[in-house]
Amino acid sequence: MAELTFGTDGWRAVIADEFTFANVRRVAAAIAGHVLKTHGASRPVLVGHDTRFLARDFARTVVGVLEHHGIEARLAVRDVPTPVIAHAAQAVPTAGAVMLTASHNPPQYCGIKYIPEYAGPATKEITDAIVAGIRPLTDELAAVPASDGIAFDPEPAYKVEVLERFDIERMRRAGLKVGYDALHATGRGYTDQLLETLGCKVTALRMNVDPLFGGGMPEPAPAYLGQLRDTILKEGLALGLANDGDSDRFGVLGEDGAWYTPNQVIALLARHLHVRRGLSGAIVRTVATTHMLDRMAERWGLPLRETPVGFKWVGQVMRDEPVLIGGEESGGLSVLGHIPEKDGILADLLVAEMVAWEGKPLSAIWADLVAEAGGAPANRRLDLHLDQGAKEALMAAFRNHTPARFAGRAVRGTSVVDGIKWLLEGDAWVLARPSGTEPVVRIYLEAPDAAALGELEEACRAMTHAPAHG
Repeated sequence: MAELTFGTDGWRAVIADEFTFANVRRVAAAIAGHVLKTHGASRPVLVGHDTRFLARDFARTVVGVLEHHGIEARLAVRDVPTPVIAHAAQAVPTAGAVMLTASHNPPQYCGIKYIPEYAGPATKEITDAIVAGIRPLTDELAAVPASDGIAFDPEPAYKVEVLERFDIERMRRAGLKVGYDALHATGRGYTDQLLETLGCKVTALRMNVDPLFGGGMPEPAPAYLGQLRDTILKEGLALGLANDGDSDRFGVLGEDGAWYTPNQVIALLARHLHVRRGLSGAIVRTVATTHMLDRMAERWGLPLRETPVGFKWVGQVMRDEPVLIGGEESGGLSVLGHIPEKDGILADLLVAEMVAWEGKPLSAIWADLVAEAGGAPANRRLDLHLDQGAKEALMAAFRNHTPARFAGRAVRGTSVVDGIKWLLEGDAWVLARPSGTEPVVRIYLEAPDAAALGELEEACRAMTHAPAHG
């Protein structure tokens, strides 16, 4: 029986290859064992799914296994965003939630993750315990029928909690014209309707369910947001917003159709929350996220926390202390007083609020922030596909041979929070981080400008013998 590997956010695999009903039963049984050990059978477990092929059938399979172990299971009435079911997991006493999703991955993938009762990603200790509990499929478990469980609807409570954060009348006076691209996924009926409640005039795109995601990927990145960009330019919209497959990530386009990276959006919203809303708390970023946030935190006298890659680490800080904003360069964030889980829906709404409050285009707001922060760094990520031997050799080179200078810049220090990070003079850095589930080493680069970024990339390419960017 295949060994199942959990990444930073659960287990994902190709449907009908490794992601089968048999393997879902095995994982569900391990989750049930963890729930019984930590909570007993006194609390229900919520179960949700995204819009992928067979996702509801996989969810019903999980429900059946939970019930087989004597655990009450409640199945969402429709496909549901991850932040919504996470919110529901802590709104009433539960033993957590199980979510069937592969997030932004291609349509042939599905995934499963356990969200504990605190409404954030499972810690490594929890996922390790679940993985350790995965057993070969028995005849008894294979015969457990799927079940619809007890139906529940997490939508109303989530929308009430989110809307309480906003000055609705102030937003309505702005009458912002916004485009929203659901990418055929779970955000439809959530992000668009909340924007409308806040007084935005919404042009909604790709609101139908399509397990093939229109032939693309449910990822709110420039390659998949061409229709939204065209709509912004054609209709003169102030903003374009999108979510990924399970709506825990955000996508933002400005009034000119330009895409704003997650690094930019996190920085913009940190400014909005602190300077405009007057909120305070730590700024939390992963080791791969922009150091522009460090300069902002220092300017405002706020604590800056650095975590390993993966929102579970950001969520852990959010559970330990007040956090103004926590984010990661891959497109997730959460904010003070909200769940310790990334929420692309709330991120989109906050961007709309920021533009409405400022009364100016997003490009102008960004220009203001850049001036205040003393410049905006340039970022890039290189994904190097290597066999295991080459992967280990490259990481050893980073770990054991720290140079005095790199790309003409003095190496000021190293960080081993996650991978190997060289801190360079002039607000530049290089991070090498191996994937735990793929034959890939990811190299993250940040430099003061595009020219310096090119020099960093060239130096990394020479070191790794990788072909040039693009």
